[in-house]
Amino acid sequence: MADTTYVKANNLVDSARAKGLRLTTAESCTGGLVAAALTDIAGASDVFDRGFVTYSNAAKCDMLGVADAMLKAHGAVSAEVARAMALGAIDHSLADVAVAVTGVAGPGGGSPEKPVGLVHFACARRDGAVNHVERRYGPQSRAEIRAASVTQALDMMIDAVDAAQRRP
Repeated sequence: MADTTYVKANNLVDSARAKGLRLTTAESCTGGLVAAALTDIAGASDVFDRGFVTYSNAAKCDMLGVADAMLKAHGAVSAEVARAMALGAIDHSLADVAVAVTGVAGPGGGSPEKPVGLVHFACARRDGAVNHVERRYGPQSRAEIRAASVTQALDMMIDAVDAAQRRP
């Protein structure tokens, strides 16, 4: 893991622990890399509840409750599905903060509307707040797109934990 990723993950775990918050991930194109970054931190079990790797549309529906009609209407790589994944992760876990990542990491699979490097992120808090970010990483390698996606996801979780109230 890159040093900056480790530092971000460590800071996130420390902040969540200080507030008594639990974390979860719902990942498609990153395939569990965000969860891996968090669980690389000693003591992450204090705050990390679970990770959902929902690579297929069926997994998004079965594990997170994403509506099949939403997937058909918007496609898996969309703001709507990212939000539904994050909210589904909250609903199907004990977590207070969930991040979702869905995108086209390449090198194939892109289209003019959804090119390689397009990634949608959503971060939800149990209190109902949801933040969405779209990134277009452009012509980078699969590994570079996935690494940048992990950084973005951690940044969103850090912001969500910072904004969340301490658990009683």
